[in-house]
Formats: sequence, structure tokens, C-alpha cells
Amino acid sequence: MRHLTEKKMCADKICASLSEAAKLTETWRNQGNEVVFTNGCFDILHLGHVDYLEKASLLGTKLIVGLNSDNSIKRLKGEKRPLNPEYARLRLLASLAFVDAVVLFEQDTPLALIEALRPDVLVKGGDYEPENIVGADFVSENGGIVQTIPLVEGFSTTGIIAKMS
Repeated sequence: MRHLTEKKMCADKICASLSEAAKLTETWRNQGNEVVFTNGCFDILHLGHVDYLEKASLLGTKLIVGLNSDNSIKRLKGEKRPLNPEYARLRLLASLAFVDAVVLFEQDTPLALIEALRPDVLVKGGDYEPENIVGADFVSENGGIVQTIPLVEGFSTTGIIAKMS
């Protein structure tokens, strides 16, 4: 991954920091774009992820993905995870044509990121109830919408790991 500088706010679609991601989303909004946000670990990128992210991108004009850091994933899923390091997960997500930017976050939830980015649309997978999505209240209170997208049956990181065991 290239070194990110102040001049290149989000080099190769990878934002160097939360503040730079917030600047980028504000620029997009000022240009009339509708900003969609989603987040996750995306430890093993699979068909379910690709389908989900592509559908999320259709809910607005710009899609930004919050990515859990390696340390965050370890706290949430245990010491054996992630299988792929954050730099690889960042690069894979950024390579998708329908993903406009990716930003890493260290916290266990993306709430601070959601509050900084103020997305117009907050999206999670269909395994979440909208009222249980982190940041849903904030987005709704600020005029945004919260939406879920059905998951592709038979594709999950946990399922793939179980098959490998």
C-alpha cells in the first residue's frame, strides 16, 4: 500500500484517517452526492460480501465502507481472527468498482465513524434488525435512512471457516 499523504486524501480509495474520510464525504455531499455507509470485518471477501456491497452502492451515489481493524476483530471474534490482515482487506475492498472509499476504524463499533461521516444512508445485512444497527438512531435523527439488504444464502465467513476445519 502506498504511503498516504495530506495531498492525497484517500489514495487508491483508502482513507488515511477518520478526519480525511469525513472531509471526503463532505466534498461528495457538496457535489450533490448521496453518501451510503456500511461497515464490517470482511475477513474473507466472498460472493455474499460482493453482492451486499454492490446492492448497498445502488442506494446512493457514493459508497464508503468502514473496516474493522485487526485489533478490533481480535476483540470481537477472538485471537484466531482476522485471517487476513487489515492492509489486505483494505486493498481488496478498494479494488471493487462500486466501493468509492474505505476507512479503517479501531473501535468495536463504527459509531464514531458514522457520527463523523453523517451518511445519508446507513446499510447493514439482513441479519440485523434496523433498530439494532449501531448508529441507526443518529442517522435517522439527522434525516438519513437505515436499510438492510438480504444476505446471499450459503455465503458467510464463519461458514467458510467451518468448512476449512
